[in-house]
Amino acid sequence: MRSRKNRCCRFLENEITYKPTGITMKEIQVNNIEADEFEAIRICDYEGQSQIEASALMEISRGTVQRLLNSGRKKIIDSFLNKKAIIIKNKH
Repeated sequence: MRSRKNRCCRFLENEITYKPTGITMKEIQVNNIEADEFEAIRICDYEGQSQIEASALMEISRGTVQRLLNSGRKKIIDSFLNKKAIIIKNKH
């Protein structure tokens, strides 16, 4: 397996957690969104940049940006549809 290439991501002070109301964290399943997934979603979906622009900003390939978008979006929609918490993880 290849080593993971370093990705330029915005630093998060702390983990960010979102969850449905009325369910405690002990009772709920969690989807962890990694910092690079969050950054790709932020750049493409929130800022409206293209995948090519995001790949340049993050210093990774466009294909990697596409994979990050697909996996991050899937986790978000899974959380909404199945009442799961979302934790956005800090960059290591």
